[in-house]
Amino acid sequence: PTKAAVLPLVKKDGLPEIAHKIIDDLKWDFNVVYDEKDAVGRRYRRQDAAGTPFCITVDHQTLEDQTVTIRHRDTMQQKRIAIATVNDTIANEVGIRHWLKKTE
Repeated sequence: PTKAAVLPLVKKDGLPEIAHKIIDDLKWDFNVVYDEKDAVGRRYRRQDAAGTPFCITVDHQTLEDQTVTIRHRDTMQQKRIAIATVNDTIANEVGIRHWLKKTE
């Protein structure tokens, strides 16, 4: 099942490129989708209907501080997190053990 959807707020200003980088990182551990069609509210509803537990929104603040908004479908809570922590955040929330791909 799809665990996350990555949604750039708009289709310009470099936001889709950042969204695709996030997808490229997450796709190794989770089933993820990219969606840029329609307004972000409609995309949230579409992902809710599909059962996607997390929506990750890339917006203009992302360009400034490398953070994204992550929204949890079940609680509707949204919070800003660093792009570097997205993978671990999803892994912790879905209750799977996440193995870091680091060489020692």
